[in-house]
Amino acid sequence: MRRKSNGSNPTAAFLPMSRKEMQARGWEELDILLISGDAYVDHPGFGVPLLARMLEKQGYRVGIVAQPRWDNPEDIQKMGRPRLFCGVSAGSLDSMLCHYTAFRKKRHDDPYTPGGRAGARPNRACLVYSNLVKAAFPGLCLVLGGIEASLRRFAHYDFWSDSLRRSLLLDSKADLLVYGMGEYAIGEIAARLQNNQDLEGVRGTLRVSRQFDDKVRLLPSYEEILQDKGKLLTATKEMELAMHAGLPLAQKHGDRYVYCEPPAPLPSETQLDSFYELPFTREAHPSYEQPVPALDMLKWSVTALRGCAGACAFCSLASHQGRYVRSRSPASLQKEILGLTQLKGWKGIVSDVGGATANLWGASCSMEGKGCRRQSCLFPDFCPHLRLQQSAYIEMLRSLRKLPGVRKVGIASGVRFDVALRDPGFCQALVGEFVSGQLKLAPEHTEDKVLRLMRKTDFAVFEEFKHRFEQLCRQYGKEQYIVPYVISAYPGCTMQDMQAMAAWFKKRGWRPQQAQCFIPTPGTIATAMYYAEIDLQGNKIYVAKSDREREDQHAVLYEQRKTTRQTARRRNKRQ
Repeated sequence: MRRKSNGSNPTAAFLPMSRKEMQARGWEELDILLISGDAYVDHPGFGVPLLARMLEKQGYRVGIVAQPRWDNPEDIQKMGRPRLFCGVSAGSLDSMLCHYTAFRKKRHDDPYTPGGRAGARPNRACLVYSNLVKAAFPGLCLVLGGIEASLRRFAHYDFWSDSLRRSLLLDSKADLLVYGMGEYAIGEIAARLQNNQDLEGVRGTLRVSRQFDDKVRLLPSYEEILQDKGKLLTATKEMELAMHAGLPLAQKHGDRYVYCEPPAPLPSETQLDSFYELPFTREAHPSYEQPVPALDMLKWSVTALRGCAGACAFCSLASHQGRYVRSRSPASLQKEILGLTQLKGWKGIVSDVGGATANLWGASCSMEGKGCRRQSCLFPDFCPHLRLQQSAYIEMLRSLRKLPGVRKVGIASGVRFDVALRDPGFCQALVGEFVSGQLKLAPEHTEDKVLRLMRKTDFAVFEEFKHRFEQLCRQYGKEQYIVPYVISAYPGCTMQDMQAMAAWFKKRGWRPQQAQCFIPTPGTIATAMYYAEIDLQGNKIYVAKSDREREDQHAVLYEQRKTTRQTARRRNKRQ
């Protein structure tokens, strides 16, 4: 779990970030250099350190440059030119999303930076870092990856410039772009370069060519989408299908084609376990004088699964991790948690055991690999081929709670309430054993016409779960609450829809604490609907596009919060 560092050399347990740290390992040269927009936190919840540890296990000498200055290439050059390639990631978030709010206002913090300081990574970090690498190491193989690259792999709408942008691969002039979870692709790239082989055909990657292979499905071109906005929705649906069905794609930009190989093979349980059993310190690099806030959120949690069967229209997860769920074994999770109990600061509480949708742990699909063309496993109805293991998930949580040194195990990840209702025993255990006062759920809206555009369950299902939750709380004598997460200004949502949602909160005396104005992030179905102002069937829909319209919709919920606070103050005065 954790390497113990030499007291005189606190960086010895970390991968090198400087020439001095390389020399302490006896290295004169790196094989691979990875650049990240995040601070270096040696934790499996941070993508670049996970890939670096995996490459290290395979025998490569790997160095990390975290949050380099972008006015010159000196930070990139400090460990010298790597022998094989340089990998670039903007970090755990798209850099534009990291910097700007839904109303295009600058954020004041960055949880992936020491001290939470904003501004440690540039706008459009992948492009800036790529230019730095090309200046520092002319001719070196350059590979893009991470969420920013993955979701910008084809022509995409960019909310912050209000424009259609080309594939990031073309604008960066990188050799390859890795999409999705990168363990397979980056290992294959390293092996091929080590053996002097070409990089064509690596699954989970994109490359550029002037030749077209008519066996590959062709998306609407960049130029066609510029002429007809509706074709972005066509392209996004095809991309979503290809990700699920394992198909190759291509898209023309001018006289060149961006070729997308089929997705990387999904890891087996054993492989997924092995990623999280690498020798992470679970600490930020000792060179940082201030803590990295994101580590506080992740340090006492464990990832139990990847992927999500929901494929909500606004969520990028299906385009990045895919819809097929892959879960870790109970034995691997037990091993990781026993390691947590040995760390400084351990208080006996595992804050979360989950992933994108915690109660899909162990789920499998009998149609996997058989050409499924459904848009979602959970919408508009539950797919009969999806096999759940919610009872096994509860038993696994109970086994983790019995481990020496563990007092409590929680679920802080998303829980699908529509899935939970399919197993009364799961609901009972969730409420009775694994909710710590509040349960955060995501109904997203109250109006069914908006929910259908989101690919979300009708609101009556949420109310059914709410009723069941309250019954169980009374049964167990527990004072616990649901905290609903909702979205304003979603494509197709009108002011009347927002007022109806605000009225629902007001009727119950609830304050909407988790409210987010819709942000059109690259690569999602919802963003394509926002850009084209049409639904999935091509029908015209209302879209709140101006900042004023979006702010007005969002303000409806905040006015409700203000009214609720005023009512509470008046009630307190009367008492």
